[in-house]
Parts: sequence; structure tokens; C-alpha cells
Amino acid sequence: QVQLVESGGGLVQAGGSLRLSCVVSGSMFSIGTVNWYRQAPGKQREFVAVIISGGSTNYANSVKGRFTISRDNAKNTAYLQMNSLKPEDTGVYYCNLATGSLRYWGQGTQVTVSS
Repeated sequence: QVQLVESGGGLVQAGGSLRLSCVVSGSMFSIGTVNWYRQAPGKQREFVAVIISGGSTNYANSVKGRFTISRDNAKNTAYLQMNSLKPEDTGVYYCNLATGSLRYWGQGTQVTVSS
């Protein structure tokens, strides 16, 4: 059974940094695509960043140049380094693992950026 556990969220001032982690149980991590999504209060969940098994990445325009997604297949862990944080980055951040037609989600970690 695949389980995802996010961590690293917290309260930070605007301009600060956080690094989120997503630990994935099971053997599917290395072949899967990892996405980070976020959901602000009262808004729909939105895409933030993606990294495929080969290491290629893509980002939402709103975070390009500030966020970096990475993965360590030996540790079954994905990361989201977030720099120059803005109040509009506030929300619950979710990790998603996609393998073929299967999708797995973590429980989310809260990020709050104060102005």
C-alpha cells in the first residue's frame, strides 16, 4: 500500500523560506511522477510543481524562479524548496504520486506566510 506523508510546513514571514518533504512508502516512488499542489482557504486546489521519474521538472507560473522541486529516489522522498515566500503562497500543500492511472495523495502540510 502506498502512503505519502508531507512535512516541513509552518509559519514564516514574507521573503522567508521553507522546505517541504514528502516521504512515500512502497516501491513505486522511483517510477512515479511527483506533483505538489496547494489549496488556499476558499479556493480550489491548484498545481504547483511536478517532477517526473527522469528528473525533468515544471512549475506553475506563480512560483517559477522561487520554488524548486527535487527527489531522492534512494530515500523515497520528494522535496519542495520554497524561497521568497509571499502571503499568497499560504495554503495547505499536498504531495501527489502518479503511476499509470493510479493517483495517491498525502494528508497535506499547512504553510502560512505572514506579511
